[in-house]
Amino acid sequence: MKVLTFFNHVGGALKSSLTREVGFCLAARGYRVLMIDLDPQANLSAWAGVSTDDLARTVHDTAVDDAPLPSPFPVHGVDLIPSNVLLSLVEGRMLGTIGSQMNLRSHLHEDMKDRYDVVLIDSPPSLGQLAVLGAIAADHLIVPVPTEEKGVLGLKGLTQMLPAYRKLNPGLSVALYVPTRYDKRNLHDREMLAFYEQNLRPLASPVPLRAVWKDAQLARQPLSVYDPRSEANAHAARVTDEILQAAGLSAEATHGPR
Repeated sequence: MKVLTFFNHVGGALKSSLTREVGFCLAARGYRVLMIDLDPQANLSAWAGVSTDDLARTVHDTAVDDAPLPSPFPVHGVDLIPSNVLLSLVEGRMLGTIGSQMNLRSHLHEDMKDRYDVVLIDSPPSLGQLAVLGAIAADHLIVPVPTEEKGVLGLKGLTQMLPAYRKLNPGLSVALYVPTRYDKRNLHDREMLAFYEQNLRPLASPVPLRAVWKDAQLARQPLSVYDPRSEANAHAARVTDEILQAAGLSAEATHGPR
């Protein structure tokens, strides 16, 4: 089982969108996929059509009380542990609990290692306790970086925090940086992409932002269902290939479909 956390403390980096689309792409290739929403904004949960007001169906009890992970919701061939706005309570409660940053990592390997091939975690746009929880749980970080100035700000935050995360998870690595929201018509975007190409390794191909991403989200469907022939769906499939390669996974699951 591989645990991949989509991580960047700036908002609007396409973390939730990539988590969702990569998860559905992996499921279509026969992987057993669990997605975990750690963002109290709950965008991943909403876009997957899952809504819950019950904190017990989120990672709250695992993070705070070291409880087993809750039963996930099945959606479009993947499983999802959702979030809701009350998950923000974790931030204060974890601060008073020694060792709580390790709880998600421990329970993923205790409770889920035989059930899933890949776990994808959508980290919140912050450097708080929920972000720490997601980073410590990961084998690898996938770092979406918008081709905008805020992308560089996100990299600074990651650079500052990564040594601290590695004290609790020495094997943690950045598997891939993914340029997002790219518009090749924009000179600034092209310059930012050139900067990333010179300074970030390994770097994925850029992911342009297309209107169909939002359309699919509003329809509560993955791109592969909503518009399988779209350029955006091809981009999602391509970045999935690059993530699999970076994480040392095969293009197709070896055990066959779920």
